[in-house]
Amino acid sequence: MEKVPMTSNGFDTLREELRRRQQEERPRIIQAISEARAHGDLSENAEYHAAKESQSLNEGRIAELEDLTARAEVIDVSKLSGSKIKFGATVKLVDEDTEEERVYQIVGEQEADVKSGRISVSSPIARALIGKSEGDVVEVTTPGGSRSYEVLELRWG
Repeated sequence: MEKVPMTSNGFDTLREELRRRQQEERPRIIQAISEARAHGDLSENAEYHAAKESQSLNEGRIAELEDLTARAEVIDVSKLSGSKIKFGATVKLVDEDTEEERVYQIVGEQEADVKSGRISVSSPIARALIGKSEGDVVEVTTPGGSRSYEVLELRWG
């Protein structure tokens, strides 16, 4: 069983979504199916089919969340340190072409959100940064072409 690295915040978010889907969404969907079933002929009952599809999607996501939380390797980033970039690091970069500065935290795939400054450990930029230190220059091949970044700062926690 392959472990899935994630921060404690990411793990808590997944657990909360699992709880909500099991304890709130599941009963609501069951009620919707029951009400739609009471309308009679199921073969032409759009509400029934929509509720069943919603149930299928919810149960699929519950199974996925149960699997992810079971395989989670929760890493407490507040206890990490060092001069090399690795999972959990917060990195300040400058684009050598545009001089634009960006700050990213390297997190697990499930919690990645580029708009919030969290990039997946398996993303091209994170893979290029792993093992580098402050002052290093990294070349990142992205779908938009090759970019060059300098590591300005490395923080933990």
